[in-house]
Amino acid sequence: METGTELFERKVLIVDDEEINREILGNIIESKYKVDFAKDGKEALEKINDRTSGISLVLLDIIMPEFSGFDVLARMKKEGTLSEIPVIVLTSEKDSEIESLRFGAADFLTKPYDSPEVILARVRHSIELFENSRIINATEFDKLTTLYTPEFFFEYASRFDKRFPERVMDAVAINFTRSHLLNELKGRGFGDKILCAMADGLRSVLLKTGGIAARKGDDTFFAYVPHAEDYEAIIERMNEKLSPLLKASETRLRLGVYTDEGGELPMMLRFDHALHACNSIRNKAGEEICVYDSGMAEREVLNAHLLEDFEAAIEQRQFKVSYQPKFKITDGEPILCSAEALVRWLHPKLGFVRPDLFIPLFEENGLVTRLDRYVWEESARQIARWKRELGMTIPVSVNVSRVDIAAPDVTDFITKIVRDNGLEPKDYMLEITESAYTEDSNRIIEVVEKLRSLGLKIEMDDFGSGYSSLNMLTSMPIDALKMDKAFIRNIKPGNKEMELVTLVLKIARILGVPVIAEGVEMEDEYKLLKDAGCDIIQGYYFSKPLPPEEFERYRV
Repeated sequence: METGTELFERKVLIVDDEEINREILGNIIESKYKVDFAKDGKEALEKINDRTSGISLVLLDIIMPEFSGFDVLARMKKEGTLSEIPVIVLTSEKDSEIESLRFGAADFLTKPYDSPEVILARVRHSIELFENSRIINATEFDKLTTLYTPEFFFEYASRFDKRFPERVMDAVAINFTRSHLLNELKGRGFGDKILCAMADGLRSVLLKTGGIAARKGDDTFFAYVPHAEDYEAIIERMNEKLSPLLKASETRLRLGVYTDEGGELPMMLRFDHALHACNSIRNKAGEEICVYDSGMAEREVLNAHLLEDFEAAIEQRQFKVSYQPKFKITDGEPILCSAEALVRWLHPKLGFVRPDLFIPLFEENGLVTRLDRYVWEESARQIARWKRELGMTIPVSVNVSRVDIAAPDVTDFITKIVRDNGLEPKDYMLEITESAYTEDSNRIIEVVEKLRSLGLKIEMDDFGSGYSSLNMLTSMPIDALKMDKAFIRNIKPGNKEMELVTLVLKIARILGVPVIAEGVEMEDEYKLLKDAGCDIIQGYYFSKPLPPEEFERYRV
């Protein structure tokens, strides 16, 4: 049975065609190491290539018949084992010593041999030096891309700053936006090919510009480079490397830059800023590069405050739910038919904080589900309150994100809200964005079908902003299409935008579901939509989102 000490014992392979030489070295080496022997080069290679042999060092005679030490070194170099096992050559010829080092030998021992103490010292030095180098390399380089690991990268960049304080350097963060989806659709192996292609593109640019790079996580790369005004070259080169693997429509890279001319900020904070700039263009179509500026610095401070205050805001009910009415317009005068719940934050120090400032932030930081559930509960209580106190039944729709759908208890949570507040399922509607359907259609359809079977109504929100195919629409379980407000913004009689609205209305009739137009602000828009056959209107033309007490003026 092996003891803990024996598991870490090193083995030295002695290769020499002279038995007496093998015995001399064996007697010296075995006092500190395990020893194995090979009488020629071919036997040596067999043992070296045996992955179970556990060889830590090879003592290799250069002058042997048939298969010389040089032949062994050449084969080891070709097969890659020379990078895994160090070799000390044994020779009496000075020229052979120099040639062996050129072949990649770690050291040499001269015949006749030095004292045993010298031999053991050189063996120990070669093994330790090699093992230390392997440990450093293991922590220095990312195994997949061979770029630096983040830890080594930050240390290297910091040391560079100390040596060259006068140089202006940029922290650059590059992100591939669809890596998670591609891993799910095409497998982890394909995702690894994407990362390697990106690394190759980045590496080829840095060979020209200078700088270093690291892989940070599953879909992000860092680069520390001399300051430049334009970073299109990195995006272009990475896209070139990705083109054999992906269609242009499947590729989206984002790049964020932070320049610290004084070198005052800690290295990791510079890259936090670069990553913040990168993430700021996550949902901005057509934008690929963003430079961190003073406005972003102020926004980061604000974000930090909002994240820190989130728990207190939930506990103290600082989030206020407003209700924007929806009007049915198919029969004569508009009739109030439902409302959408929208959240606002009444912050004790900042006043009202706009949703576009905190909702994306909470999505990025995993807090959006807690906020959504808060809104769901508040909305259910409000529906029940109107029913109980005013005799007014107003169905309310709440937003359900892709993240919400992923939660295993989402169905139970929603049905419990409806049941606990004494609501009919038809009183409580769920808005799910089109993009959620297209990103994880199987999971969405499974959850939505279960909710609909319980009587809940589902609206597809932002229809037209995603990429669902007409074929997918036939399998999507929905009760209404909510047309994205971008369709409404520029509609005029007979123009392209109006033709698209007409097309959406035709699709909805084929599916047998009503269409809700949101973001309607002008009377001309309202009339065009009514004449085209739109079913329901929501927007400032009728009303802004209202607190519950103001909404009650619509009491009938």
